[in-house]
Amino acid sequence: MFGIFGGKPRSKLGKWLDKYGITQEWLMQKSGLGRNTVSRACSNEEYEPTSKTIKKIMKAVREIDPHKNANDFFDM
Repeated sequence: MFGIFGGKPRSKLGKWLDKYGITQEWLMQKSGLGRNTVSRACSNEEYEPTSKTIKKIMKAVREIDPHKNANDFFDM
């Protein structure tokens, strides 16, 4: 289902969520973003979210790790 070698494609944000056992559903609820936006941010390394979207994601991320920076997840 996820390719020959298994695993789903993940961005830096997606890998971080996996590391902490956090679901995309949690990120959706905490950030107020839609399912498609969160899915795209977690799976597409090429995705370039708007500054407003980054701000919402980072607010949720910092509830878990207050020292994380947007540059840790997105090329800016």
